Amino acid sequence: MTRHKPAILVLEDGRTFRGEAYGAVGETFGEAVFTTGMTGYQETLTDPSYHRQVVVQTAPHIGNTGVNDEDDESDRIWVAGYVVRDPARVGSNWRSRGELGDRLAAEGIVGISGVDTRALTRHLRERGAMRVGVSSVDDDPAAVLERVRQAPSMVGADLSEQVTTPRAYTVAAQGEHRFTVAALDLGIKRNVPRRLAERGVTTHVLPATSTIDELLATGADAVFFSPGPGDPATADHAVGLAREVLGRKMPLFGICFGSQILGRALGFGTYKLGYGHRGINQPVLDRVTGKVEVTSHNHGFAVEWPRHSQRLGRPSDPADLGGVVETEFGGVEVSHVCLNDNVVEGLRARDVPAFTVQYHPEAAAGPHDADHLFDRFAELIGDGKAA
Repeated sequence: MTRHKPAILVLEDGRTFRGEAYGAVGETFGEAVFTTGMTGYQETLTDPSYHRQVVVQTAPHIGNTGVNDEDDESDRIWVAGYVVRDPARVGSNWRSRGELGDRLAAEGIVGISGVDTRALTRHLRERGAMRVGVSSVDDDPAAVLERVRQAPSMVGADLSEQVTTPRAYTVAAQGEHRFTVAALDLGIKRNVPRRLAERGVTTHVLPATSTIDELLATGADAVFFSPGPGDPATADHAVGLAREVLGRKMPLFGICFGSQILGRALGFGTYKLGYGHRGINQPVLDRVTGKVEVTSHNHGFAVEWPRHSQRLGRPSDPADLGGVVETEFGGVEVSHVCLNDNVVEGLRARDVPAFTVQYHPEAAAGPHDADHLFDRFAELIGDGKAA
């Protein structure tokens, strides 16, 4: 890892921050987003949903526990770039196998440290997520800005096939096998099939391009649509597949990007949030139980509920999210709502066995308030087999 080499961060609107290279030396571009988690940086870096995003850590001290061999959520780092304020000089933890900066450098991840991440986060909250460049090879903000504005936008980005598994694989149930689930990999995290395995579920993880026949060939009792990156408005293949599953009345559970896919399959639109939800401290009301849960999020798009009015991408009144909307597949209701901004965080179908949440109950690293949703999925599968 290179230290003390100057680096610059240039936002699409021209705002510039200076710091030092962290990780690989070079230049990178992507969408600038911030995450509010105070822990779990290794899980964040290896989450495929962050593909093509430059992640700003709002927590000031990053790298304190080094990196280990157990906490990766995929087989590589996916972020396009990394922004921190104060990287640890030496990581310290009994599981640590190396330093975060060295891991970033080894995988070619261009980062910047010494940045006022509080000021940067406030800027993104006020102006919205935008394109950004980080460079430790060009010190000219105007030149970097020109390249930033040539970079592709996240709106209209079809990224699932860039992060999906190239071939199907299976994660076996732990203990007694109860059910079989076919999971469409749109950017799945390792903790999803682990959570299902703990409940006696064998998961067949399939490429994003899989057909309904390939899905049914697994002998699945139910279907799971995974999280992932990109604009859900581009995911026509996955939407078509979800409609096939709904038409067969197979139990279906979707998380995050998968929730947006199911929303589209039910006939709802999607839209881009101003700056998204990213972090592990987001309060969500579960309307099924009446409980408020602290949850893990990573999404920049949301499902558009027909009756809500949007201002800066947010419904103005939670009452607008009430009631049941009739769709081709029967009645649908909003099951979960974000208490920060009243964004739709889950859907429940009344007449077909399907539900979604737009956050991460698999939550690595934590919190685990919503882990019970995997029990709800297992119960839905069991009810279907008993019927």
